[in-house]
Amino acid sequence: MTTDTSSLSIEQRFPEVFHQSSLKRFAPLLLLLGVIGYLVYAAWFFDLPKIMREGHWERTGLYLSQWISYDIQPDFTLTGSTIKPRFPKYSPLGDDPHPDWVIQNADGGYTILVDGRGRTVTFNKTQAVMTNNGEQVTVALSANVPAIATPLPAWVQIKSDQVIADMGYWGNVRITSDRVKVSKKFLGWANFVFDTDSPFFGKSPVEVVKLIVAGPELKPGVSNLALAGDNIWNNSEWQHGDVWTKLAQTIVMAFLGTICGAAIAFPLAFLAARNITHNGYLNQGLKRFFDFMRSVDMLIWALFFTRAFGPGPLSGSAAIFLTETGTLGKIYSEGLENIDDKQREGIQSTGASSVQVQRYGVMPQVVPVMISQTLYQWESNTRGATIIGAVGAGGIGLKLWEAMRTNSNWANVFYMVLLVLAVVFIFDSISNALRSRLIGRTR
Repeated sequence: MTTDTSSLSIEQRFPEVFHQSSLKRFAPLLLLLGVIGYLVYAAWFFDLPKIMREGHWERTGLYLSQWISYDIQPDFTLTGSTIKPRFPKYSPLGDDPHPDWVIQNADGGYTILVDGRGRTVTFNKTQAVMTNNGEQVTVALSANVPAIATPLPAWVQIKSDQVIADMGYWGNVRITSDRVKVSKKFLGWANFVFDTDSPFFGKSPVEVVKLIVAGPELKPGVSNLALAGDNIWNNSEWQHGDVWTKLAQTIVMAFLGTICGAAIAFPLAFLAARNITHNGYLNQGLKRFFDFMRSVDMLIWALFFTRAFGPGPLSGSAAIFLTETGTLGKIYSEGLENIDDKQREGIQSTGASSVQVQRYGVMPQVVPVMISQTLYQWESNTRGATIIGAVGAGGIGLKLWEAMRTNSNWANVFYMVLLVLAVVFIFDSISNALRSRLIGRTR
């Protein structure tokens, strides 16, 4: 009886819990059904099944592998008096390459070691023999079209007048009746430190150190240490000097745009806050101004300014400045409107001037929040500056876009992406540490 009375008492005291409307009771289920329905609609609207079916997913692995590896592609023409390898212009091996995996045979032909696991191709003017995991395939080259007498294994294909052998991750071989082309892959970044024009090119780290410390001058009048530094900074393949200079431009763009935006947004926020400035027209006008400035995306502002000032970091800084004026102005004004008025009223009761009321009654409440948000925006704008650089606003974004546009320079793309990630990580750590100090946390 006591339990029933207690239950009845609770039901009477909280009838809204025990007698909910049908809409409230089924709201979670309706929300779940709505989300599922929306996802189904989105899949139909964007035709996701077709996109998933027709997507070139095989390119994903190819592009990712190019981030951390490079190819060497010797090309052998079989129609001349002798067979000689030709390497692409600006080969990572230099102008006169003699790699140890290209071996000339006694009959004038060559053996190419595609990898260190027995994958090879040996050829002369009449035939080519490809070996893959102990399995051999012989290609006759005497006719106009290369011919294979044995059944084709899975790793060999014939397309038109060309035989293609897939040697796994490390390379492939393409054979026609008058040509053999090999693609051999290497892990790492070729010539990352010294390019092929450097006198230090091709030397081991120990040899380079010896030359720098006690070697004869490689360039008269210039120390080997200064020469090595110059060769690294002006590396023609990786362009370290230009990349790092553009990265510094990106950092400066983000810092300058954020600081200038904060400097303009700070005083305007006091005029936009209803509880600070009692003028409805001024409040609403400034808030709509903030909305306009931040509603136009940073990328659009960057396009405008590159047309006005031309490509360069000035355009990027101006784009960030305008966007941050709107964003920080809104954040600052909302922070001011949410302060505790009791502190302000207490300062006013002492007969303090309006400036003193703002200084001692308002600023201590909002400054930590303002600085915290400004630091976050600075960190975010470092990433944003990379994007707007791609449209000509300067910085590393433009270098990144140029490398991606060639569709063959993915190692350089990865290099610049890693630099941007490192900068963002450092700035994130700095801003987190400063924010923790501002709100009183020690760790």
